[in-house]
Amino acid sequence: MKQTKYMLGEEHIPSQWYNIMADMPNPPAPGLNPGTQKPLTPDDLAPIFPMALIEQEVSDKRWIDIPEEVRNIYSLWRPTPLYRAHRLEAALKTPARIYYKHEGVSPAGSHKTNTSIPQAYYNKKAGIKRLATETGAGQWGTALSLACSYYGLECMVYMVKVSYNQKPYRRSLIEVWGADVVPSPSELTNAGRQILAKYPDSPGSLGIAISEAVEDAATRSDTNYALGSVLNHVMLHQTVIGQEAKKQMELAGDYPDYIIGCCGGGSNFSGLSFPFLYDKIHGRDMRVIAVEPAACPTLTRGKYAYDFGDTAALTPLVKMYTLGHDFVPPGIHAGGLRYHGDSPLVSQLYNEGIIEAQAPGQTGVFEAAMLFARTEGILPAPESSHAIKGAIDAAVECREAGTEKSILFCLSGHGHFDLTAYDAYLSGKLEDFKYTEEDLAKGLSTIPEVNI
Repeated sequence: MKQTKYMLGEEHIPSQWYNIMADMPNPPAPGLNPGTQKPLTPDDLAPIFPMALIEQEVSDKRWIDIPEEVRNIYSLWRPTPLYRAHRLEAALKTPARIYYKHEGVSPAGSHKTNTSIPQAYYNKKAGIKRLATETGAGQWGTALSLACSYYGLECMVYMVKVSYNQKPYRRSLIEVWGADVVPSPSELTNAGRQILAKYPDSPGSLGIAISEAVEDAATRSDTNYALGSVLNHVMLHQTVIGQEAKKQMELAGDYPDYIIGCCGGGSNFSGLSFPFLYDKIHGRDMRVIAVEPAACPTLTRGKYAYDFGDTAALTPLVKMYTLGHDFVPPGIHAGGLRYHGDSPLVSQLYNEGIIEAQAPGQTGVFEAAMLFARTEGILPAPESSHAIKGAIDAAVECREAGTEKSILFCLSGHGHFDLTAYDAYLSGKLEDFKYTEEDLAKGLSTIPEVNI
């Protein structure tokens, strides 16, 4: 019998997070205070983050210890399994070996719990009573709601309106674990009210929802803000994925030539790839590919520049690939990949040519998802399906070239609450969105003047 799963015992749950900032060829570009345009200080971030996370955000230490209490909760689902996709390989008639790390086995159904647990832990230790956040498709909202239920914290979730309406069962799960969830833009914040006054039918965006959550946190002494992607400490927490995958690839007697992840803000992609990028930075040959939607082509068609992380310009300025903080993408079903910017760390690695990026249309992505579901039996989330599309394309390249290479991708979450998206695909209602240069220029016109 061919081996399909590569499992690790709980003793192999990582005891430290890997910080790629220690090994990047060039120091990361600093975040800027938008008022002074000087590098951020801890005091700038203290109103909405606990000091432990601020220290992780700026640390250049290669390894940062994972608290034992966090590891104990991780043990509810970690280590996650690594699968060899034998049936998908056969369907593609490829000589490539395809592996996937399955993060959808977490209680919340995605990789987001890898950071929601430590964020709730550090906020609880700091005496915070309540967390405010945004969510796109709902994976992050469910993950933070779960984490807050573990630690007895209140949780407020601003969910992008188009996803709030598309994915009712994700918002139900957020409420099952005790959080409050409202469609964004909402009437609860100044930022939301201003958007609604100007655009009453706004579908919302992650940038708008971030503005609402940041305002909520900044105006209450008992509340901090929690973010599910983009920031350095979030990338750090996700590296448990890649660390486990390296050990599991050793069990398989293999090493990936391709490492592929979906990319919106960058947390899933970073979690899988950063531990392997250590090897690439130190000389190992491999292709590391971030796959984003053509409807929100941040890396592939955005500008590398300082920009706000939110629409209302309440956040610090960070250097990243951006489509402009006013950019509102169409309501594609991969709601978790609809962010106007990208992780500063991912952006810098892409700018320096260390990683690659691709941006397929959503119909091709769903074709890949259907093939994966019908061969491997797992229904993938639309976000995860971008990584599947990248892996299938790489496997086809290998077939056409006759090369026996190894492909590893991250299945960041399941699609059980995304069946409306599959209904739309099966009924032929999905369409691909393409932007003209004029469309993109409109969004990029709002980038702050600090850029030279």
